[in-house]
Amino acid sequence: MNFPGLTYLVHPVHVWIWTVYLTLAIGLGTVAADEGLLLLQSTTSTVNSGLLDAILPRFTEQSGVEVRVVSSGTGQALKNARNGDADLVLVHSKYDEEKFVAEGYGLERFDLMYNDFVIVGPPDDPARLRLAQSATQAMSKIAVTGVNFVSRGDESGTHLKETRLWELTDWNLDIVCQQLWYLETGSGMGSTLNIAINKNAYTLTDRGTWIRFGNKSDFEILFEGDEELFNPYGLILVNPKRHPHVNVVDGQALISWLIGEKGQQWIDGYRVDGQQLFFTNEK
Repeated sequence: MNFPGLTYLVHPVHVWIWTVYLTLAIGLGTVAADEGLLLLQSTTSTVNSGLLDAILPRFTEQSGVEVRVVSSGTGQALKNARNGDADLVLVHSKYDEEKFVAEGYGLERFDLMYNDFVIVGPPDDPARLRLAQSATQAMSKIAVTGVNFVSRGDESGTHLKETRLWELTDWNLDIVCQQLWYLETGSGMGSTLNIAINKNAYTLTDRGTWIRFGNKSDFEILFEGDEELFNPYGLILVNPKRHPHVNVVDGQALISWLIGEKGQQWIDGYRVDGQQLFFTNEK
């Protein structure tokens, strides 16, 4: 991968705002009574990859705060957070994350880490994706040949990225969705990969889930490396003005730990079969 690192800068104004905000929140009694417990709505890729199981216990050991993770697609995770069923969200659809904040449901979006999306498929590569010069050209090749493609179809970050790729091609998404070769699972990445392998079909997946996935059969990564496949992850504290029960103090503690030196070291150090799954933002 040749993706530029994202940059997170701690501006003094941000620190002052957070200090004032937390002081007011505590004084007004808006911090959740159930301190020491956090509910994190997170995308399936951070769970399927094993990342959160590997790093969150480290935070708990240091802080005494238990983090309970609810795994779902990005769209569902943000919906749950809008309904107040979260203290924080960790997802990977930057446009939707920024919209979540702009609408007042989240306080601020923090860049946490990134990896990339890849297109996987059968080794004989009937659509010749290995010859594609871009991700959109790869998707167009699938459409032209009419080879099976399996979509998550669940408004997850991966599905939203796939939708974006179709929009960049000359193919109308509404027409694509009506084709017999286009299959939607409405399910998570693991199930979608299993179906793709069973159907000898192409699919789009995040690299971290693919590395950890244990039922690859003879499937391979057939296209990778395009800038359009860049996959940043954002971390957002839910706005207690919307939902007063949000655990602001412990939530901000987790954010600070994850974007701080210790958390970033644990993320960078997480590997499966010797391969790094996520990359932290360059400081």
